[in-house]
Amino acid sequence: MIYSSRVSACLLAGALSLTLTSRPATAQQSPATNETQQAPATNQGQQPATTTEPPQPSVQLEQPGGAAQAPITITLTDAIARAQKINAQYLGAVSTAKNAHEDALQSRNAMLPQASATSQYLGTQGNGKIASGRFVTNDGVHVYRAWGVFKQDLSPTTYLGTGYHLGKAAEALSNAQAEIAKRGLMVTVTNSYYSLTAAQRNYAGAQEALNEAQHFLNITKDQEQNGLVAHADVLKAQVQFEQQQQAFDQANLAMQDARLNLAVLIFPTLNENFTVIDDLDTPPALPGFSEMQDMAGKNNPQLQSAIEALRETDVNLTAAKGAFLPSFNVEMDYGIEANAFALRSVVAAFPEVGPVPNLGYFVTAGVTIPVFDWGTLRSKLRQAETNREQARAQLSETQRQNLANLYAYYNDASVSRSSVNTARQQANDAAESLRLTVLRYQAGESTAQEVVDAENTLTQARTNYSNIELHYRVALATLQTLTGPF
Repeated sequence: MIYSSRVSACLLAGALSLTLTSRPATAQQSPATNETQQAPATNQGQQPATTTEPPQPSVQLEQPGGAAQAPITITLTDAIARAQKINAQYLGAVSTAKNAHEDALQSRNAMLPQASATSQYLGTQGNGKIASGRFVTNDGVHVYRAWGVFKQDLSPTTYLGTGYHLGKAAEALSNAQAEIAKRGLMVTVTNSYYSLTAAQRNYAGAQEALNEAQHFLNITKDQEQNGLVAHADVLKAQVQFEQQQQAFDQANLAMQDARLNLAVLIFPTLNENFTVIDDLDTPPALPGFSEMQDMAGKNNPQLQSAIEALRETDVNLTAAKGAFLPSFNVEMDYGIEANAFALRSVVAAFPEVGPVPNLGYFVTAGVTIPVFDWGTLRSKLRQAETNREQARAQLSETQRQNLANLYAYYNDASVSRSSVNTARQQANDAAESLRLTVLRYQAGESTAQEVVDAENTLTQARTNYSNIELHYRVALATLQTLTGPF
């Protein structure tokens, strides 16, 4: 009889509560929101919290100061572009690629004839009695030189073109390494960007969970005053509220940490005055695996890097073999070398001849043949052969590893994509379960522990939903390190 009266009173209180405070819930309620979105409505049948102000963290976090101005809205594309301008590792890879291009240009120019001009004056102490100088090489006290020098070295490096080919291979290798750094930076920025977005959603979810815990605490206190529940339910609700307050503080800390991590990546000076676009609910589609295979075969910088490394060893092997060949050099000098700076003059050693032409040329040609070097050239040849075999093994391993990574990354993205809808439905179901459990508690048909379990399940479902969406975005960015953007 006592139980029947308690149930009747609970049902009456529940009916009054539904009449005064209930409102319809949306069919697809988002489990979490970011800072720029409006928080979802309270669960159907729940009374509003005691205050209209949103809950505030119990601990105020220190944040970098800055000028008071409107925050900058950053998209993922903007974040990646900003990071590429200031990231030291990526800029280092780009600088290396630019220097490699200049090295290749210098190697090409080294194969071409060189031209230079030189002018000299040689002043020598005279002999006193004759017009020549005191040095054997000078036939007069004053000697003037004005030459145009044309020089061509024909070493094996030149006529085999190994220097130029090696420079081009090094340039291609550096470009591949720069592309690897670019795509790695894209993954890092994507992870940080959507980590902040997910942290903002978790913060909003923790805020709503704190409101729900406060609301349940108010219900238990009202029920206790009406003599419908024991004081143990109030204590249970109080502990749940305190735990949610701690979780709210932790969510706030995680959000601020995520904001700092992204700010370090995209701003040259530390700046937290920005907002990000929450587009986790509209992820890009995942193409078919056959298309991914074609893109990976054409746009994989890791594979290209291994190919260019093998190409370098092939050129080095050719250069090691070419070192056994002879080297040639030709130099032609055209100009004047006379006792007077003129086209015609009298030679000091033979004044009786009279003026003679000064303008002329002389050519120097030589050949160098390696004969004996204690086996140094053969040792270098064996080193080049060893390096080529190692590069071949590295290329083969890279091909196998990249194919395995393609399957692994694609499957990871595929599973994450299918899990997104499931996690969203789980969050919606958990929200509905909490609403019904609270109604049942108000009607005396469930316990405080069941309400607490429902609140915790909803919090976990919301967090899981945000984390899965984050994982899918990072999985797509990781897949693009092999395939390029799609």
